[in-house]
Amino acid sequence: MTFDAERDLLHEAYALPALTHRKFTHAELWQLLGTLVDEAGCLSREEIGRSAEDRPLYAVRFGRGPLRVLLYSQMHGDEPSHTMGLADLLCYFAREPDDERVRRLAEGLTLAAIPMLNPDGAERFIRTNAQGIDINRDARAWRSPEMQAFKRLHDEFRPDFVLNLHDQDVRKRVGEGGRLTALAMLATPGNPQMEDDERRIRAKRLCGAIRRAVEPLAEGRVARFQDEYNPTGSGEYTQRSGATAVLLECGYWPDDPEKQFLRKLSFVAILAALEALADGSYAAVPVEEYESLEENDTGVFDLLVRGGTVVVPGLEPFRADIGADFATPLDLSGGTTASVGDLADYTARVVVEAEGCFVHPEPEALERDDAGRTSLEEGLPASFTVRRGPDAESDPVAVIRDGVLRGADEREPADAV
Repeated sequence: MTFDAERDLLHEAYALPALTHRKFTHAELWQLLGTLVDEAGCLSREEIGRSAEDRPLYAVRFGRGPLRVLLYSQMHGDEPSHTMGLADLLCYFAREPDDERVRRLAEGLTLAAIPMLNPDGAERFIRTNAQGIDINRDARAWRSPEMQAFKRLHDEFRPDFVLNLHDQDVRKRVGEGGRLTALAMLATPGNPQMEDDERRIRAKRLCGAIRRAVEPLAEGRVARFQDEYNPTGSGEYTQRSGATAVLLECGYWPDDPEKQFLRKLSFVAILAALEALADGSYAAVPVEEYESLEENDTGVFDLLVRGGTVVVPGLEPFRADIGADFATPLDLSGGTTASVGDLADYTARVVVEAEGCFVHPEPEALERDDAGRTSLEEGLPASFTVRRGPDAESDPVAVIRDGVLRGADEREPADAV
């Protein structure tokens, strides 16, 4: 049995069974995890500060080894995948302190893990904290209480390595193909020049080790996060302060609206990273394992009606593709028209092939001016009926309401989701 398969089975055995939805509060998380951590001899929990709404911020400590690793998740309140994966990993440690794998990690590493850095955002399932601050852009001014607590812990702990854990837009794809990204990684730069200093090379090697572990599960949906440097970013702060920082971004998996598969992917990625650090094996991984990854890209709609002839009252029928996006993609809600025209270079999570058919916008998809003229505009509800003919009474082929496909000649691109 390969280590990859063993990690997969470990997750099945130790995943917290009650954590079944991506939307959960701080209280719900710690109701499941708190007693487990507090009663485990190999773990300890400490309050490192309070949120803007006075919720406690907890860090969990593990291990006694020489290499110090800081992990933090859900600094954006609507990004829960790694919180679940990290909670499952802590559950594994708590229940199996004498397991050989757990003992090796405890002997090689000292961990400080913050499973939920933005509890107020998680309460609302929004990106920012209660003050409206994106706390991942507050690692210079330190105006939010959450990041003040993070800085105190970071500066006291002085990590050698950092895992910065996030979720990204589910529409990002691997390179320019149709495969949507399940996991993106970034060897965080320490300066605007993106220099490959010793710490960044270590980060690239660690990313390569993670890639080797997750690719059997992720089926080619692993990408390299686009190089960027933000002077107010938390990962950049840790890198400038002397740590080696890696960003991990969970993305999209088909038929996984509650991110339960991505939770497993997170567990495997984090565990593989920790094992590679504990035994030092990451240092032998060629940087090409990371650099050869295709870059995380955009250009994917939630829905694409391709190749049809659009029928708008008062205009001559015209050939155009229509792209639509949801306000909340995993909930399939708030679908609006995002683009109209030649979208042949784009793909989507759902593609409706309308070649030879006619796309009839519903009234709510059209803008009507004071003179009674109608136009198809971006930002309005993506509601269309694809019909066999230009007549509004001709047979329907597909019905789309607010971006949701209700029934059609539909297919997913062969290399897409």
